[in-house]
Amino acid sequence: MGLPVKLAHLPARMAAGGFLLNSGLSKRNADEQTVASVHGTAAGAYPFLKGIEPQRFVKLLSKAEIALGIALLNPVVPTAVAGLGLAGFSAGLVGMYLRTPGVHKPGSPVPTEQGVPLAKDFWLLGMAVGFLVEAVADRRHRNR
Repeated sequence: MGLPVKLAHLPARMAAGGFLLNSGLSKRNADEQTVASVHGTAAGAYPFLKGIEPQRFVKLLSKAEIALGIALLNPVVPTAVAGLGLAGFSAGLVGMYLRTPGVHKPGSPVPTEQGVPLAKDFWLLGMAVGFLVEAVADRRHRNR
């Protein structure tokens, strides 16, 4: 019995997983300035996050990124499962990017110079959608 991961998925899973794991680990012991910046950006895009204490929010975000990174890096986790987690997480990031003034050109998703670091969220979402589309297609093929 083989792993629930296709060899072709491994490069994308490793890239996204490594990125997210590193991002989560770097937030574990974030200083107050980083905490305020991360929370402020997120709460600016999603006002309901203003009700969460900034330090708690960043700790939760750190744990989510670490867990998702590990799921993507672990070949025992099916790509469809890891892809679903990545889709939800990256969709939230893309929403934040689109709601944040100054990071993309008005009326366009094209990033400004300040938005280039955030535009990576689109490729994370693209990977996730690709994983999910393939999982659905594979399941439909097996059921025929």
